[in-house]
Amino acid sequence: MKTALAMFTALPVPRSWQRADAAPAAVACLPGIGGILGALAGLPAVLLIDRRGAWLLGAALAIGALAVLTRGLHLDGLADTADGLGSGAPPQRALEIMRQSDIGPFGVITLVLVLGIDVAALASVGGGPWRPLAALAVAAATGRLAVVHACLPGVPSARPTGFGALVAGRTKPAVATAVTVAVLGGGVGLAASVHANLWGWPLAQGVALTAATALRWHTTRRFGGVTGDVFGALIETATAVTLVGLVVAG
Repeated sequence: MKTALAMFTALPVPRSWQRADAAPAAVACLPGIGGILGALAGLPAVLLIDRRGAWLLGAALAIGALAVLTRGLHLDGLADTADGLGSGAPPQRALEIMRQSDIGPFGVITLVLVLGIDVAALASVGGGPWRPLAALAVAAATGRLAVVHACLPGVPSARPTGFGALVAGRTKPAVATAVTVAVLGGGVGLAASVHANLWGWPLAQGVALTAATALRWHTTRRFGGVTGDVFGALIETATAVTLVGLVVAG
């Protein structure tokens, strides 16, 4: 948990907490951290919706707060993955494009689209001021669960070094199963707490995880495996799809 907090959040924790040898175990903590960060980021939405009825402004601030709490790490991975996929280049060249510090047109378009979907969906959740907070917590946890699944045995790393190489294939199926049950159960619990659809919320999570699996299959086929950037793309994709699903579920 300490390593996960140091690696994946902007929280002011000691640098000594970040240990490469603990990275595989830190991945299993990602969904829990996502749920906590999503709840914290949702507080501006609760305040603005409750006092001013400002759904859109509250949603925009909540999505922005979540990006700040994660240092934009996963959004950067999403943009880099979009550039790599959009380049149409061979695997090694595509990985080189993803490593570059600049963001290309595919990355910019993807960021604008995904963030726009996030804000619009969160503003459309309805059901009182606390439901957007619950929705963002569920979506953020579900997005990070996609990374747990991407680290199961049989999913290779695209590079011999980097974060992907540290964690690829290192999550035990029993651990992934336990975390999945916890995240889906948490979705049901939060749905009940805000009087939302008890069946629709976990179904939305399942659809999001399916979409992330499809993206993982495609990126593995294109790049030869997963990378830290691909993990970011999986997180942001599953988060956005979950939020849209929660709006549909009601």
